[in-house]
Amino acid sequence: MEFNGQFITGKVSDKNDTTVFVQYAGVTMPVDATEFGEDVPEIGADVTGFAYEDEHHHPRLTTKQPKISESQYAYCDVVATRRDLGVFVDAGLPDKDIAVSLDELPLETYLWPQRGDRLMVKLIIDKKDRMWATIAGGDIISQLSRRAHADMMNKDVTATVYRNKIVGTFVFTDEHQLGFIHPSERDVEPRLGQVVHGRVIGVRDDGGLNISLKPRAFEAIDDDAGMVLAVLEHSRDGRLELTDKSSPDEINRQLDISKGAFKRAVGHLLKARKITIHDGYIELVAKKD
Repeated sequence: MEFNGQFITGKVSDKNDTTVFVQYAGVTMPVDATEFGEDVPEIGADVTGFAYEDEHHHPRLTTKQPKISESQYAYCDVVATRRDLGVFVDAGLPDKDIAVSLDELPLETYLWPQRGDRLMVKLIIDKKDRMWATIAGGDIISQLSRRAHADMMNKDVTATVYRNKIVGTFVFTDEHQLGFIHPSERDVEPRLGQVVHGRVIGVRDDGGLNISLKPRAFEAIDDDAGMVLAVLEHSRDGRLELTDKSSPDEINRQLDISKGAFKRAVGHLLKARKITIHDGYIELVAKKD
Protein backbone atom coordinates (compact mmCIF):
# COMPACT_ATOMS: atom_id res chain seq x y z
CA MET A 1 0.00 0.00 0.00
CA GLU A 2 1.85 3.04 -1.29
CA PHE A 3 0.10 5.46 1.07
CA ASN A 4 0.79 3.37 4.17
CA GLY A 5 1.47 5.71 7.10
CA GLN A 6 -0.02 8.78 5.44
CA PHE A 7 -3.03 11.01 6.05
CA ILE A 8 -5.46 10.73 3.16
CA THR A 9 -9.01 11.87 2.35
CA GLY A 10 -11.25 9.20 0.86
CA LYS A 11 -14.95 8.69 0.26
CA VAL A 12 -17.34 6.50 2.18
CA SER A 13 -18.27 3.60 -0.09
CA ASP A 14 -20.33 1.55 2.36
CA LYS A 15 -21.16 1.20 6.06
CA ASN A 16 -22.91 -1.01 8.58
CA ASP A 17 -23.63 -0.85 12.30
CA THR A 18 -19.98 -1.35 13.29
CA THR A 19 -17.86 -0.22 10.36
CA VAL A 20 -17.53 2.60 7.87
CA PHE A 21 -15.74 1.72 4.63
CA VAL A 22 -13.63 4.41 3.01
CA GLN A 23 -12.19 4.10 -0.48
CA TYR A 24 -9.03 5.80 -1.68
CA ALA A 25 -6.88 5.09 -4.76
CA GLY A 26 -8.83 1.90 -5.40
CA VAL A 27 -8.29 0.57 -1.86
CA THR A 28 -11.17 0.11 0.58
CA MET A 29 -10.32 0.65 4.23
CA PRO A 30 -12.56 -0.05 7.24
CA VAL A 31 -12.96 2.53 10.01
CA ASP A 32 -14.45 1.63 13.37
CA ALA A 33 -17.84 3.38 13.45
CA THR A 34 -17.39 4.34 17.10
CA GLU A 35 -14.70 6.81 16.03
CA PHE A 36 -17.44 9.05 14.60
CA GLY A 37 -19.67 9.02 17.67
CA GLU A 38 -23.21 9.98 16.64
CA ASP A 39 -22.06 11.70 13.44
CA VAL A 40 -21.49 8.65 11.26
CA PRO A 41 -20.86 9.90 7.69
CA GLU A 42 -23.15 9.00 4.84
CA ILE A 43 -22.11 7.12 1.72
CA GLY A 44 -20.26 9.49 -0.59
CA ALA A 45 -19.01 11.74 2.23
CA ASP A 46 -15.35 12.64 2.56
CA VAL A 47 -13.39 11.16 5.49
CA THR A 48 -9.86 12.17 6.39
CA GLY A 49 -7.74 9.80 8.38
CA PHE A 50 -4.47 7.95 8.85
CA ALA A 51 -4.04 4.99 6.51
CA TYR A 52 -2.05 1.95 7.57
CA GLU A 53 -1.89 -1.82 7.50
CA ASP A 54 -3.10 -3.52 10.67
CA GLU A 55 -1.55 -6.50 12.46
CA HIS A 56 -2.99 -8.81 9.80
CA HIS A 57 -1.59 -6.66 6.94
CA HIS A 58 -5.05 -5.49 5.96
CA PRO A 59 -5.59 -1.86 4.87
CA ARG A 60 -7.21 0.24 7.57
CA LEU A 61 -8.06 3.86 8.30
CA THR A 62 -8.40 5.69 11.59
CA THR A 63 -9.55 9.22 12.27
CA LYS A 64 -7.52 9.17 15.47
CA GLN A 65 -4.30 11.16 15.54
CA PRO A 66 -1.33 8.80 16.04
CA LYS A 67 1.18 9.80 18.68
CA ILE A 68 3.94 10.00 16.09
CA SER A 69 4.44 10.92 12.44
CA GLU A 70 7.37 11.24 10.06
CA SER A 71 8.08 14.67 11.57
CA GLN A 72 6.76 14.26 15.12
CA TYR A 73 8.59 12.53 17.97
CA ALA A 74 6.77 11.33 21.08
CA TYR A 75 7.13 8.83 23.88
CA CYS A 76 5.49 5.51 23.02
CA ASP A 77 5.10 2.64 25.46
CA VAL A 78 6.83 -0.64 24.72
CA VAL A 79 4.27 -3.43 24.46
CA ALA A 80 6.22 -6.44 23.19
CA THR A 81 9.69 -7.77 22.37
CA ARG A 82 10.89 -10.08 19.60
CA ARG A 83 14.52 -11.14 19.72
CA ASP A 84 14.58 -11.69 15.94
CA LEU A 85 13.05 -8.33 15.09
CA GLY A 86 13.17 -5.76 17.89
CA VAL A 87 10.56 -4.24 20.15
CA PHE A 88 7.03 -3.00 19.46
CA VAL A 89 5.58 0.30 20.65
CA ASP A 90 2.02 1.53 21.00
CA ALA A 91 1.64 4.61 18.78
CA GLY A 92 -2.10 4.88 19.36
CA LEU A 93 -3.25 2.98 16.27
CA PRO A 94 -6.13 0.48 16.55
CA ASP A 95 -4.94 -3.10 16.04
CA LYS A 96 -1.40 -2.04 15.17
CA ASP A 97 1.84 -1.81 17.16
CA ILE A 98 4.91 -0.45 15.39
CA ALA A 99 8.29 -2.16 15.44
CA VAL A 100 11.61 -0.61 16.42
CA SER A 101 14.34 -2.53 14.60
CA LEU A 102 16.85 -4.52 16.64
CA ASP A 103 19.51 -2.59 14.70
CA GLU A 104 18.65 0.40 16.89
CA LEU A 105 18.78 -1.53 20.16
CA PRO A 106 21.77 -2.31 22.40
CA LEU A 107 23.89 -5.33 21.50
CA GLU A 108 23.30 -6.66 25.03
CA THR A 109 19.71 -7.89 25.04
CA TYR A 110 19.41 -7.44 28.82
CA LEU A 111 19.49 -3.69 28.09
CA TRP A 112 16.59 -3.91 25.62
CA PRO A 113 13.39 -2.13 26.62
CA GLN A 114 10.80 -4.25 28.36
CA ARG A 115 7.02 -4.02 28.35
CA GLY A 116 6.04 -0.83 30.17
CA ASP A 117 9.22 1.05 29.27
CA ARG A 118 8.98 3.94 26.81
CA LEU A 119 10.93 5.20 23.83
CA MET A 120 11.08 8.61 22.18
CA VAL A 121 10.38 7.71 18.55
CA LYS A 122 9.02 8.99 15.26
CA LEU A 123 7.54 7.21 12.26
CA ILE A 124 9.52 6.18 9.19
CA ILE A 125 8.37 4.44 6.00
CA ASP A 126 10.91 2.16 4.34
CA LYS A 127 11.36 1.46 0.62
CA LYS A 128 8.85 -1.38 0.85
CA ASP A 129 6.22 1.01 2.29
CA ARG A 130 6.46 -0.59 5.74
CA MET A 131 6.05 1.47 8.90
CA TRP A 132 8.75 1.49 11.55
CA ALA A 133 9.44 3.56 14.61
CA THR A 134 12.91 5.04 14.89
CA ILE A 135 14.47 6.16 18.17
CA ALA A 136 15.40 9.81 18.69
CA GLY A 137 19.14 10.33 18.67
CA GLY A 138 21.08 12.47 21.08
CA ASP A 139 20.88 15.46 18.73
CA ILE A 140 17.07 15.35 18.77
CA ILE A 141 16.96 14.96 22.55
CA SER A 142 19.28 17.95 22.88
CA GLN A 143 16.98 20.05 20.69
CA LEU A 144 14.06 19.16 22.95
CA SER A 145 15.97 19.89 26.15
CA ARG A 146 16.16 22.96 28.36
CA ARG A 147 18.97 24.06 30.65
CA ALA A 148 18.93 23.07 34.30
CA HIS A 149 19.68 25.67 36.96
CA ALA A 150 21.69 25.49 40.16
CA ASP A 151 18.54 25.25 42.30
CA MET A 152 18.04 21.73 40.90
CA MET A 153 20.82 20.48 43.16
CA ASN A 154 19.67 17.61 45.38
CA LYS A 155 16.19 17.61 43.81
CA ASP A 156 14.40 14.37 42.99
CA VAL A 157 13.95 13.73 39.26
CA THR A 158 12.18 11.20 37.06
CA ALA A 159 13.91 10.46 33.78
CA THR A 160 13.89 8.08 30.82
CA VAL A 161 17.01 6.33 29.53
CA TYR A 162 17.70 7.28 25.91
CA ARG A 163 21.25 5.98 25.48
CA ASN A 164 23.46 3.32 27.09
CA LYS A 165 27.22 3.75 26.88
CA ILE A 166 30.22 2.20 28.62
CA VAL A 167 30.89 5.57 30.26
CA GLY A 168 27.42 5.69 31.78
CA THR A 169 23.69 6.13 31.19
CA PHE A 170 22.18 9.12 29.41
CA VAL A 171 18.67 10.15 30.44
CA PHE A 172 16.05 12.77 29.64
CA THR A 173 14.10 14.08 32.62
CA ASP A 174 10.37 14.68 32.72
CA GLU A 175 11.28 18.37 33.01
CA HIS A 176 13.20 18.13 29.70
CA GLN A 177 16.72 18.32 31.10
CA LEU A 178 19.60 16.19 29.93
CA GLY A 179 21.04 13.92 32.58
CA PHE A 180 23.96 11.55 33.03
CA ILE A 181 24.31 8.65 35.46
CA HIS A 182 27.86 7.48 36.11
CA PRO A 183 28.25 3.72 36.68
CA SER A 184 29.31 4.46 40.28
CA GLU A 185 25.92 6.10 40.91
CA ARG A 186 23.80 3.06 40.11
CA ASP A 187 23.60 -0.48 41.42
CA VAL A 188 22.25 -1.97 38.18
CA GLU A 189 22.56 -0.54 34.67
CA PRO A 190 19.12 0.71 33.57
CA ARG A 191 17.59 -0.52 30.33
CA LEU A 192 17.08 1.64 27.27
CA GLY A 193 13.64 3.21 27.69
CA GLN A 194 13.46 2.49 31.41
CA VAL A 195 11.96 5.21 33.61
CA VAL A 196 14.24 5.83 36.58
CA HIS A 197 13.92 7.89 39.74
CA GLY A 198 17.01 9.60 41.05
CA ARG A 199 18.40 12.76 42.59
CA VAL A 200 20.55 15.54 41.24
CA ILE A 201 24.12 15.43 42.54
CA GLY A 202 25.52 18.04 40.16
CA VAL A 203 24.46 20.77 37.74
CA ARG A 204 27.00 21.12 34.96
CA ASP A 205 28.08 24.31 33.23
CA ASP A 206 26.38 23.15 30.03
CA GLY A 207 23.04 22.97 31.84
CA GLY A 208 23.00 19.19 32.11
CA LEU A 209 22.51 17.18 35.28
CA ASN A 210 24.58 14.55 37.01
CA ILE A 211 22.15 12.12 38.59
CA SER A 212 22.45 9.38 41.17
CA LEU A 213 20.12 6.41 41.44
CA LYS A 214 21.45 5.59 44.87
CA PRO A 215 19.36 6.70 47.84
CA ARG A 216 20.39 9.53 50.09
CA ALA A 217 22.14 8.32 53.21
CA PHE A 218 19.15 9.12 55.39
CA GLU A 219 16.80 7.39 52.94
CA ALA A 220 18.81 4.21 53.12
CA ILE A 221 17.55 3.51 56.62
CA ASP A 222 18.28 -0.12 57.18
CA ASP A 223 16.55 -2.60 59.45
CA ASP A 224 18.63 -1.58 62.46
CA ALA A 225 17.73 2.10 62.09
CA GLY A 226 14.09 1.15 61.62
CA MET A 227 14.20 -0.96 64.75
CA VAL A 228 15.76 1.85 66.83
CA LEU A 229 13.12 4.25 65.52
CA ALA A 230 10.35 1.81 66.42
CA VAL A 231 11.75 1.44 69.98
CA LEU A 232 11.74 5.23 70.38
CA GLU A 233 8.23 5.58 68.98
CA HIS A 234 6.88 2.98 71.40
CA SER A 235 8.71 4.20 74.47
CA ARG A 236 6.85 6.12 77.15
CA ASP A 237 8.78 9.38 76.76
CA GLY A 238 10.33 9.01 73.28
CA ARG A 239 13.77 8.39 74.78
CA LEU A 240 16.32 5.61 74.69
CA GLU A 241 19.09 5.69 77.29
CA LEU A 242 21.85 4.76 74.89
CA THR A 243 24.44 6.81 73.00
CA ASP A 244 27.64 6.14 71.10
CA LYS A 245 29.36 6.23 74.49
CA SER A 246 27.33 3.30 75.77
CA SER A 247 29.11 -0.01 76.12
CA PRO A 248 28.72 -2.72 73.47
CA ASP A 249 27.23 -5.02 76.12
CA GLU A 250 24.58 -2.49 77.12
CA ILE A 251 23.63 -1.81 73.50
CA ASN A 252 23.45 -5.55 72.77
CA ARG A 253 21.39 -6.15 75.93
CA GLN A 254 18.78 -3.54 75.03
CA LEU A 255 18.69 -3.82 71.24
CA ASP A 256 20.44 -7.10 70.36
CA ILE A 257 22.71 -5.38 67.81
CA SER A 258 26.40 -4.51 67.81
CA LYS A 259 27.71 -1.10 68.81
CA GLY A 260 28.84 -0.48 65.23
CA ALA A 261 25.37 -1.21 63.89
CA PHE A 262 23.86 1.03 66.56
CA LYS A 263 26.15 3.94 65.63
CA ARG A 264 25.28 3.57 61.95
CA ALA A 265 21.57 3.46 62.78
CA VAL A 266 21.87 6.58 64.93
CA GLY A 267 23.77 8.31 62.13
CA HIS A 268 21.01 7.57 59.64
CA LEU A 269 18.33 8.78 62.03
CA LEU A 270 20.26 11.97 62.72
CA LYS A 271 20.59 12.74 59.01
CA ALA A 272 16.89 12.07 58.63
CA ARG A 273 16.27 14.47 61.55
CA LYS A 274 14.31 11.80 63.35
CA ILE A 275 16.28 12.03 66.62
CA THR A 276 18.42 14.30 68.73
CA ILE A 277 21.33 13.25 70.95
CA HIS A 278 21.63 14.33 74.56
CA ASP A 279 23.92 13.49 77.45
CA GLY A 280 23.21 9.84 78.11
CA TYR A 281 20.23 9.30 75.80
CA ILE A 282 18.79 9.81 72.34
CA GLU A 283 15.36 11.34 71.86
CA LEU A 284 12.71 11.18 69.19
CA VAL A 285 12.11 14.52 67.47
CA ALA A 286 8.59 15.66 68.25
CA LYS A 287 6.35 15.87 65.22
CA LYS A 288 4.95 19.31 64.45
CA ASP A 289 1.19 19.65 64.24
